[in-house]
Amino acid sequence: MLRYLRREPGFYKRLFLLALPLILQNLITTSLGFVDTFMVGLLGDTQLSAVTAANAPIFLVQVIIFGLMSGLTILVSQFWGKGDVTAINRCMGIAMYAGFTIAAVTAAVLFFFPQQVLSLVTDNALLIATGAPYLRIVGISYVFNAVSSVYVSMQRSAENPLFGMLVFAASMLLNTFLNYCFIFGRLGAPALGVTGAAIATLTSRVVEFLIVVVYALRSRRIPLIPAALFRPGIATIRTYAKYATPVLLNETLWGLGTTMMTVIMGHMSTSADMLAAYAIMGNIDKFSTVSCFGLAGATSVIVGKRIGEGARKDEVYDLSWCLLLVSLLLGAVLSGVLATALPLVFIPYLYPLFHLSETAMEAAVTMCVVYLCTMPLKSFDISNITGVLRAGGDVAMASIIDLVPLWLTAVPLAALAGLVLEAPVIFVSLGIYAENFFKCPWGIARLKSRKWINDVTRGVSS
Repeated sequence: MLRYLRREPGFYKRLFLLALPLILQNLITTSLGFVDTFMVGLLGDTQLSAVTAANAPIFLVQVIIFGLMSGLTILVSQFWGKGDVTAINRCMGIAMYAGFTIAAVTAAVLFFFPQQVLSLVTDNALLIATGAPYLRIVGISYVFNAVSSVYVSMQRSAENPLFGMLVFAASMLLNTFLNYCFIFGRLGAPALGVTGAAIATLTSRVVEFLIVVVYALRSRRIPLIPAALFRPGIATIRTYAKYATPVLLNETLWGLGTTMMTVIMGHMSTSADMLAAYAIMGNIDKFSTVSCFGLAGATSVIVGKRIGEGARKDEVYDLSWCLLLVSLLLGAVLSGVLATALPLVFIPYLYPLFHLSETAMEAAVTMCVVYLCTMPLKSFDISNITGVLRAGGDVAMASIIDLVPLWLTAVPLAALAGLVLEAPVIFVSLGIYAENFFKCPWGIARLKSRKWINDVTRGVSS
C-alpha cells in the first residue's frame, strides 16, 4: 500500500496548497456555528438546548446546499480539466436556481410555522418557545447563503479555494462581533439573547452574499456568461440532474438521519442534558473533521481534474489510493489529538464553560471517547465517498454506501439504546457512530472495482 504514497516531486506541495485553504474555509464556517453555540451557551442550559433543537431543521437546509455544491463539484472539476468555462457557467446556473428555490421555500416554512417544526424535534415546551424566534430569523439567512455557497463551490472546484476562505472569514468575524452586541446588549445594542444570535447570523449572511456578487461581476478567472448562467440548456440540466440528484438525496437523507439522532435524544428522559452534551460533541466533531472535509474537497478536485484531462483508469486509481491513505493517516493523528485534549483541555476547561450538569458532563465525555476511536475510519470514509467516488461520477453507489449503514445500523441502534432500553450513554454513543464500521470495507470494495471512474462531461461540453 505504501507504494501508492510515492508520487512525483511537488505533488504533496500542490495537495497542501489546495487543501489548506479548504481546511481553513471549513474551520471558519464551523467557527461560525461554534460562536453561536458558545455565546448562547453562556446564557444557560435551556438556551443552549433550544438552539441545538432549532439547528436540527436548519442542518437539513445546510446539507441540501452542500449536496448541490457536491453535485456542482463533480461537473466543474472535470470541466475545469477540459478548460470549458461556458459549461461551468451553465452548471453553476442550475445549482443557483435549485439552491435559491429550496432555501426560499424552507425559509417560508420556518418563518410561519417555527413551533410546529420544533415540535418534531423535541416535546419540551420550554425549548420550543425559546427556540422559535431563533428559527424564524435564521431560516431567512440561508436564502442568501445558498447562492453564495454555490459560487464559492464553483471557484473551489476550479482550484481557487482561497476566495471561499476569505469570504467566510469576513462573515465569521462579523457574526462574532454582532453576536457580542445583540446577545448580551453591548455597545448600545439591545440584549436580545437567542434572537440576537439569529439576527447576527442573518446580517453576516447578507454581507457574505454581497461580497460574492461584487467579486463575481469582476472576476476574470471564470467570467460570468449571462447567456449560459441564466439559460443553461436542457442537455446541461439533464447531466446535472443525473449526477447532482443522487448527491442531493444522499445529503438530505444523511442530514435527516443525523437529525434523527437529535430527535432521539430530544425524547429521552434526560433530553435537556443529552441535547446539551450532543451540541458540544457536535461542535467537537465539526472542528475535528474540518481537515478531513478539506482534504476530501482537494481529493475531489484533483481526481476529477485528472479524469477530465483524459488520464488512464490505472493512473486515476493509484492517485486515489494515495489520497485515501493520506486521509487515513490524518484521521489517526486527529484521534491522538482528541485523546490528549479530552483530559487536558475539554474536561477541565471547555465543558465547564457551558455550565453543564453532572449528567450532561458525563454524557459529553462518553460521546467524545467513542467518537475518537472511530476517527481514522471516519476520515477515510469522508474522502472515499465525497472525494473519490463522487469525483468519478459514481454518485449512486457512493450514496448507497453512505446511507445504508446510517439508516440500518446507526439510527436503529441509537433509538433502541436511548428510547427502548434506556441504556447508559456509552451504548447510545456506540449506536450513533456504528455506521463507520460498515462504510469502510464496502467503500474499499467499490474502489477496487474501478467501476466508479467515469467522464461525466460527455454530451455537455461547449
